[in-house]
Amino acid sequence: MFRIKNLCLAAAAALTLLIGRPALAVQVAIYGPGQNIVNLALATPLKGPNSPAGGLGPDLDKLVHENLSFLPFMRLTDPKAVLGGTVLAGYESPELDFKRFQLAGADIVVTTYWPDSNAVQLRAFETHSGKRLFGKEYPKVNAKVLPEVADRFCADLLEVLTGNGAFFRSTLAFIKKTGRMQSDVWLVKPTGRDLRRITNMKGQAMSPAWSPDGRFVVFTHIDERSHALGVWDRHSRKVQRIRFPGNTVIGPAFMPNNKVAVSLSNGKNPDIFLLNHVFQRERPLEQNNSINVSPTFDATGTKMAFTSSRLGGPQIFLKDLTTGAVTRVSKNGSYNTEANLSPDGTLVVFSRMTDFGHRIFVQDMLTGMERQVTFGPGSDEQPSFCADSYFIAFTSSRGGARQIYLITRHGGDAKKVPTGGGDASFPRWGMPTNK
Repeated sequence: MFRIKNLCLAAAAALTLLIGRPALAVQVAIYGPGQNIVNLALATPLKGPNSPAGGLGPDLDKLVHENLSFLPFMRLTDPKAVLGGTVLAGYESPELDFKRFQLAGADIVVTTYWPDSNAVQLRAFETHSGKRLFGKEYPKVNAKVLPEVADRFCADLLEVLTGNGAFFRSTLAFIKKTGRMQSDVWLVKPTGRDLRRITNMKGQAMSPAWSPDGRFVVFTHIDERSHALGVWDRHSRKVQRIRFPGNTVIGPAFMPNNKVAVSLSNGKNPDIFLLNHVFQRERPLEQNNSINVSPTFDATGTKMAFTSSRLGGPQIFLKDLTTGAVTRVSKNGSYNTEANLSPDGTLVVFSRMTDFGHRIFVQDMLTGMERQVTFGPGSDEQPSFCADSYFIAFTSSRGGARQIYLITRHGGDAKKVPTGGGDASFPRWGMPTNK
């Protein structure tokens, strides 16, 4: 049974209730090379048989449609292509007419039922078999929590289809520039909703990173006097600024145990150190007579990808933290930086300087194959894996200003994340449990 969760702080009693068990008749293999396409239709929200729901019904339908448009393997059926229309005699079998959706090419149909003004039920069916994939009821729904309902439904649908719904449960931390020497940390859903600033400090913020428990965002902060580690606490909404000897703080990242790894100066060059739970230096993770920066970890905390100058120009390396063995990841190009290790530990995504600007590449650690996943114009940098090891966020200047875009581990068309005005960069995924 799905775990009961709060819809949001303002509506803590708004709980999701399970309706039926997943039939798993339709699934999407998103991790292999042969990704299939699923065609999905949205039936008109109902308040009764053949009676469209007014009020929040069309608004929720629009939000779900917008959410699903971010999935590259999802094709949304045009309602005009459904002979007989999308207003149905019911929301559950046997009142559902699956034939009209089959003829329109839909593999899945979603029904929405509003039994009263404060509750909504959403169900997904496989059109060819009529099997219900899953369904949920969301009580105490109002306009304020409607986007959260859409996100929760889409996350559950994505999990049924692919095995992981992290995309719609995620929040991106990123940097927005507001002046020549001024930038702050902001948060936004990957769909562009819930945009908000969480820091307001003189100086420049860089390289934010979420803690696994969703409580903290750490980042590099540079002002006129010093470099420091910035720590934003979601519970208190306060920011602390922590300085270290050497005045160098580069690319902090969390390990699965909620400890931070960060590059700090330890003499001539920066090395990677582990901090304890109160953000004080504990021990080195990687150090030698070269530059070692930008640590990133898999979900087990046993693998660390990082950038090092030990061979001359910057290259990507992988360290087994159990054995201490270090292997080179990037085999091509003379300038490879900004590695990010997929949570499942199978892929490393990074930025390479090419003759046409920076581009994003993915190295498969199992097959040894390298794939270029972004192409011009402009430059593409600062890639970051979602918790599903499928979606990748990155910074690009392809539209002129630096903005955040989404692709998948296979590449494909990049989709821009709406972040408002101003340059946006350094996207990093997190899954906070509430706002």
